[in-house]
Amino acid sequence: MATEDLSVILPRVLIVSRRSLRKNKFVDFVGEYHLDLIVAYGAVPVIVPRVTGVHMLLDSFEPIHGVLLCEGEDLDPSLYEAEASGLSPEELEEVRRLHASDTAIDKEKDTIELSLAKLCLERNIPYLGICRGSQVLNVACGGTLYQDLGKEVTKNCPENQRVVHIDYDNYDGHRHVVKVVENTPLQQWFKDSLDEGRMEIWVNSYHHQGVKRLAQRFVPMAFAPDGLIEGFYDPDAYNPEEGKFIMGLQFHPERMRKTNSDEFDYPGCPAAYKQFVKAVVAYQKKLNSSSSVAKPLKLGKEMEEKRRTILRSFSLARNIYAGGHGMNPSKESELEAGAEFLESNTALSMQQEKRLKQMGATVRNASSYFDRLKLNDQRERLATSVMGKMSVEQLSDLMSFYHMMGEICSDMLEKKLHEIVNELAS
Repeated sequence: MATEDLSVILPRVLIVSRRSLRKNKFVDFVGEYHLDLIVAYGAVPVIVPRVTGVHMLLDSFEPIHGVLLCEGEDLDPSLYEAEASGLSPEELEEVRRLHASDTAIDKEKDTIELSLAKLCLERNIPYLGICRGSQVLNVACGGTLYQDLGKEVTKNCPENQRVVHIDYDNYDGHRHVVKVVENTPLQQWFKDSLDEGRMEIWVNSYHHQGVKRLAQRFVPMAFAPDGLIEGFYDPDAYNPEEGKFIMGLQFHPERMRKTNSDEFDYPGCPAAYKQFVKAVVAYQKKLNSSSSVAKPLKLGKEMEEKRRTILRSFSLARNIYAGGHGMNPSKESELEAGAEFLESNTALSMQQEKRLKQMGATVRNASSYFDRLKLNDQRERLATSVMGKMSVEQLSDLMSFYHMMGEICSDMLEKKLHEIVNELAS
């Protein structure tokens, strides 16, 4: 098979570059170990350059079959509850001196990566976050970070539980122990290296920040002795064979290699990349399968106009149903096309009609329909009261969920209407 054919067939994994200063000029780069593993397991890495305005052009990188986010500077503290750290201005200044290479905030990279993380969460696109990438994922889901582990964690730990999370004098060689949580992907990957009863591995460490409050949807996979979460995943979004993979690792398994060698510390080190790419491949197949449906018949001008009129009617009904605030009288006539369509005995099967009703698209029996709108007003008042007692994190998760469900309903409704109209046309 020709090389150009492979580039079309292989799934695409987006990776955002990191900006660095070289010879008084900015250069963008991605660690080669990441790229090697993505290619080795059967995907194509697509580097998203960290340059101004790229966050507005992410649609241009479609199709997106997976996202890998890795190293970089600290996330902008304003993106999470940084004020809860309790660090004084003097302490923050000391942190900036100690970790000068990491504390220069890169807001453009933050915007690009958070946009990609949220896109993955909305579409269930496979996502692997390494180090900073795991922190981006947690913040995108409403979690928070420690601004500095030394100031917020280490000093409050008993001496025998303290952990050095970064050692500039032994950067690549530094390791610390983590305890792996049972019945997690991490245990599965490293099972041949875990001593019976101990569940421990030694990992590398290049960070001075980390997960403080883990977002509600995630489950920890590993802890450092000081209690820091070193890995987490979404168990409801983890099944590589089905194209599901949402995970964050604080350590760098791709760089856990023996001195002066490419041999990994443990056989399980590359497993995160292997399973991630497996999910990416499955996701691409699923995406191609859903988009390879037969093209609808080309409608005549008159039939196309009728289709558009019916679609507008259903769209208006859905908006009224979703908003629950009644309707401008001038819009009532636009509902008639949908009502007539639904009243036809031959237009819809019972199953199709039931699904349309479930999505709030029905406009049959106007009086009972508007009675239901009044009931929705009562439900809205009750929902407002309940939501007023929810936390910001809970509200954020709820809004993301219903935004996703609304998009799915809208897409499915239009697809079903296409099918119905095509049946009528034939």
